[in-house]
Amino acid sequence: MSQTVPFFITIPHSGEKIPPQTPWLKTLPEEILMADVDRYVDILYKPALEKLEIPFQTTEWHRYAVDLNRVPTDVDELSVEGAPKKAGTHPDGYHWVMTKNEIKLMHAPITQTAHAELTELIYEPFHESVRNHYDKFHKLEYKNIFHIDAHSMPSLGTRMHKDPGQLRADIVVSDCLGKSCAPAFRDLVIAAYVTAGFKVGYNWPYMGGRVTEQYGRPELGHHAIQVELNRSLYMDEKTKKIKVTHEQVQSKITQALIYIKTELPKLNLAQ
Repeated sequence: MSQTVPFFITIPHSGEKIPPQTPWLKTLPEEILMADVDRYVDILYKPALEKLEIPFQTTEWHRYAVDLNRVPTDVDELSVEGAPKKAGTHPDGYHWVMTKNEIKLMHAPITQTAHAELTELIYEPFHESVRNHYDKFHKLEYKNIFHIDAHSMPSLGTRMHKDPGQLRADIVVSDCLGKSCAPAFRDLVIAAYVTAGFKVGYNWPYMGGRVTEQYGRPELGHHAIQVELNRSLYMDEKTKKIKVTHEQVQSKITQALIYIKTELPKLNLAQ
């Protein structure tokens, strides 16, 4: 399937490398360090992305150091010295102060210099690559470009989530409450994952992050959508180890992406 389709995927939270500016992360036990990482999402998607020749962008860097689904101003006085926002405004912001299970990560804010260094090291290269994907398809004279931002989620909401104690669907698709993509693309993505055998939720408990918010500009022909995958399907959420069942999930993801790439050229975006 080598046909060029204006479609690409980003995976911003699967990296595990710790930069020198965040030494406190190096001493954390694995179950804490990996608590909020989208571990294995790159492994689950890559076989399909390579087979189907779908462009993609990943990162090697840990999201606690810089969360690529945030923006550099998503900091407060507990995460960066001199930040104008009050303590507690961004506990899981651009630099994570605490985990979603309310375990403290940062015991002191980093300097403005370290914040700038991390932005240059991690944030700028990733987002430059995302912009380049859009630019490449524009140069090929495509009027509409389609973008999935792929993530994973805990099977159960914590107190810091919008749905504490609630069991989640297999997949949650979100489009910033209908703002980040055309309804036809949203419907196609939902149909693809349903057809592949997943139970799919929409805009709850996730409504879209900063990636879909920044790049989802349907009025410009930029259609971005967030896809969250339930971690219990492929990993032990306590030990953070991958399950044998990950191969079944991998196969379903391949089916979903084949569906999307096949149907995108037929998509009618007329409202």
